[in-house]
Amino acid sequence: MKVNILASGSNGNCIALTSGDSTILVDAGIAKTKIEKRLLEVGITPNNIEAIFITHAHTDHCKGLPLANKYNIPVYAGEEEWKDIDLVSEDLCHIADQESVLVPFSDEDWVFEVSPFDVHHDAYEPKGYVIENAEGNFKTSICLDTGKVDEIMLFQMRHSDIYIIESNHEPRMVEASDYPNSVKARVLSHIGHLSNAQTAEALSKLIQGNGEQIYLTHLSSNNNLPALAEMTTKRALYQKGFIENKHYKLEVV
Repeated sequence: MKVNILASGSNGNCIALTSGDSTILVDAGIAKTKIEKRLLEVGITPNNIEAIFITHAHTDHCKGLPLANKYNIPVYAGEEEWKDIDLVSEDLCHIADQESVLVPFSDEDWVFEVSPFDVHHDAYEPKGYVIENAEGNFKTSICLDTGKVDEIMLFQMRHSDIYIIESNHEPRMVEASDYPNSVKARVLSHIGHLSNAQTAEALSKLIQGNGEQIYLTHLSSNNNLPALAEMTTKRALYQKGFIENKHYKLEVV
């Protein structure tokens, strides 16, 4: 399974997962034309997109959904999230509930099995996603906007080969920022975003030292530093006896 993170952060999020000639997107939070351009840059033609899975309906995760109409792509999101999504033709709208979705939609010829799980964010019904290939020997977990990682989320994501998870902020930088107090409280709340320390703690429970690939994503441009996010996770994993490039790989996006 090939991963291309086409966009990450408050200006937009879009992740492409490819197996063979088939690709799915998780989120489409940049303009349609930018998604098309970035797909082509990594060798993916937009008409090979089999499905789009939306984590939640905030603009930085669904701005580019007119892509679905242009290429007739099914779109999945939590049932309640459709209250805030009006960019997709009705016949392409599907509900991401607790049932796994087989992509592309044939019991005899499917490439991905996508399983949604609940996360904690100030949206109606936000989701994370676990994606497995048809052979059942490769697993990717995607956990973006969430204010905490609970035991059910850890259970869903366990034994993944790839972890794509937000490492959004450093709390002291948020507190010292010029954000209004209401925004600071939102970011730091249990329905806000993960701090570097929260992400590192979750990964220390998930990583088994089997060569897993970690992508730290959705970093705040104002309240974080890539080196700080990276070192916080590396330190937590080192305390578990895991060394980068020996037991796992890490990339900050």
